Amino acid sequence: MRLGAPIFDKYESGEQWARLHQQYGYRAAYSPINDIKDLDRKDEFIRAANKYDIVIAEVGAWCNPMALDEKERKKNIKHCQNQLHIADEMGARCCVNIAGNLGERWDGHSEKNFTSEAFNQIVQTTRQIIDAVKPTRTYYTLEMMPWMFPHNQRSYTNLINSIARERFAVHLDIVNITKSPVRYYSTASVTKSCFKKLGKYIRSIHVKDIFMSQEMTTHLSEVMPGKGNFDHKCLIEETRALDENIPLMLEHLATKEEYLEAGEYIKSLF
Repeated sequence: MRLGAPIFDKYESGEQWARLHQQYGYRAAYSPINDIKDLDRKDEFIRAANKYDIVIAEVGAWCNPMALDEKERKKNIKHCQNQLHIADEMGARCCVNIAGNLGERWDGHSEKNFTSEAFNQIVQTTRQIIDAVKPTRTYYTLEMMPWMFPHNQRSYTNLINSIARERFAVHLDIVNITKSPVRYYSTASVTKSCFKKLGKYIRSIHVKDIFMSQEMTTHLSEVMPGKGNFDHKCLIEETRALDENIPLMLEHLATKEEYLEAGEYIKSLF
């Protein structure tokens, strides 16, 4: 498996960056370049990644390309195009974003997010991003979310078919769609279903955990891997059977020590 995580140590060269990942047992990495103005340094990081057998997993494009304000929406679409270009130049496995929210908060929920109009806007916006860049080494992907498309395996499949672009693929985050007690107690079956329906499109995976309290009504909280109910062993088995080089990327932890603890837990399941 290729485990990866953010690193907190400072580095001044691609060599130092790669050696830090090796030191922590990471064989996948978030892109060290996330600004198009820094692409003049790409070669040193690509060489270092190749030397130390590190896969650059993903470039984030985190913004709302469906923003209600037209000026903001155009700016965000251009940002997505820039980030996809960075991912292609870096040879990253994917560029990842959410589809977008038709409400106020960039990654929040809205009553309009599950409408056919929202679905069609996602299709057109995603095509616009991919067609402007024409990537050849990477893929544009959308992270599944509980309150917007794609919110499950079927809606992701529908988007793949509707967007109809070879360079559109899947970024998998199953914790994000663990949104009910039924799914909370069946994460293994949800995981298997995701791999069965979406497997050949999966480019990168976020590894988290989820905990449901006894408080009414349902309260689900993201927690460190190993502290919740998610079946990581099933996730690892499904990933291994599909492709040993798919990155499993830790995220949303606060400190270097938390990432190392979470990493040791995941590695103990390999």
